[in-house]
Amino acid sequence: MSNFWRLFFSTIIALPLTFLALSAHCSPILITQITAGDFLELGVDKMRRSDYQEAIENFNQAIALEKDFAVVYSDRCLAYLQLQDYHQAVTDCTQAISFAPDDSEAYLNRGLALYREGDYPSAIVDYNRAIALKPSDFRAYYNRGLARAGDGKDSEAILDFNLALTQIPQITSLLLADIYNDRGLAHFILQDTQAAMLDFNLAIRLNANDYRAYFNRGCTCGRNGDDFGAVRDFSQVIRLNPSNAQAYVNRGVARYHLGYHLDAIADLQKASKYFDNQGKRVAYEKTLDLLKNLRQKISFATEIALF
Repeated sequence: MSNFWRLFFSTIIALPLTFLALSAHCSPILITQITAGDFLELGVDKMRRSDYQEAIENFNQAIALEKDFAVVYSDRCLAYLQLQDYHQAVTDCTQAISFAPDDSEAYLNRGLALYREGDYPSAIVDYNRAIALKPSDFRAYYNRGLARAGDGKDSEAILDFNLALTQIPQITSLLLADIYNDRGLAHFILQDTQAAMLDFNLAIRLNANDYRAYFNRGCTCGRNGDDFGAVRDFSQVIRLNPSNAQAYVNRGVARYHLGYHLDAIADLQKASKYFDNQGKRVAYEKTLDLLKNLRQKISFATEIALF
């Protein structure tokens, strides 16, 4: 990767040096101009280092030298996505598409920006275009599946996840795990808990450290009345992501169903603490209400037993 050198010239020093160079018949020093491509490489390197604001500065410099450099606009879109400036990301990718209408990457990136904005129908249109340009790109099918799921079209989302699985390189186990997890979630929403369970099992087998798959499988266990399985999976979530307040809530409810009342109360207390620390006031208040209700039920059940 080229280094960026800032060259400072002083008229007081440069003139005598020029005179000396000419009088000594020295060869002139050639200064290589930094190109738009060099700035692009610098920006991409900054992106790899997660220096997104600096990456944008490099991309700006590239565009200043080459206004119609489509790839730079597309890459700057990704930097804005990381900074959650979705409007600017959409603007940049639209500019990239105007210069290179057959660049599937620009449609993928704009689709992602639109998805993040919650404009699922427009995101789907962009993924359709990306698929038309590059039918073997599993990312377009996977992202379109996510957009369709966000738009409430879970059956169509499952079809897209299936297509993504047929195109994805089999060596990328973590990506496979993500697709199985999201397909399982679509099955769960459609109340097909058997298919959901199979997908979550596959996701966990491929990535044993993905707390999301354990969380989703725990919810599936809970829906199936398997409270022991739910406690097992939510405990795994907490092991991998100790501040996951919702996992404490769900494990607390499962423990209550199993009759482990003190453990259930302890889980809900921890959940309320984490929600409070995270500034999630609505979830905090709802957890306190749930804790109050469980205590009342436990107290009432104890009174009946004593009577």
